[in-house]
Amino acid sequence: MTEVRLKGKHTVTIMVVSVIIPLVVALLLFMPEKINLSGGWSTFLPHLNGFLNTLTSGILLLGYIFIKNGRVSQHKIMMSSAFVLGTVFLISYITYHATTASTIFGDSNGNGILELQEAAGIGAWRYIYLAILVSHILLAIIVVPFVLFAFYYALTARFDMHRKIVRYTLPVWLYVSVSGVVVYLMISPYYN
Repeated sequence: MTEVRLKGKHTVTIMVVSVIIPLVVALLLFMPEKINLSGGWSTFLPHLNGFLNTLTSGILLLGYIFIKNGRVSQHKIMMSSAFVLGTVFLISYITYHATTASTIFGDSNGNGILELQEAAGIGAWRYIYLAILVSHILLAIIVVPFVLFAFYYALTARFDMHRKIVRYTLPVWLYVSVSGVVVYLMISPYYN
């Protein structure tokens, strides 16, 4: 009976965290006034985020290669590292969006408005960027509980459940990570 309750508590915790994360991010993205941190140091965070996504992508691939070759301890190290990097990314991402106005793709003069001539200058690239960005955001929201469950199943040695969930979680997490790099590379020329 106790074990069932513990599993239930973990499930509820994972689901609550999975709902809170996107709500906090949305709140910070759309809050009318940003938090003022002196020195403007948070402007480097998108570059850190791009680096973290790149590193996470490589580590996820290494983790996959290791487990396919039966190197379980190396797999654990890689996947734990990816989890930690994801957490650091989330903290950095939240900090950036809590302190800095969002950058607009194509806003070459940096005034926070995509003017007609700027939009004409980037043409269809804006739609490509937005398609990648939207898919990245939606899948990032969706993958959070699956990553948390996969990690939980691995930590509790429920490897049958872990294998079932990672079959779908890994490709989505990898897409989110790689598309994060693509989004960063596409928008980085417009950072102030």
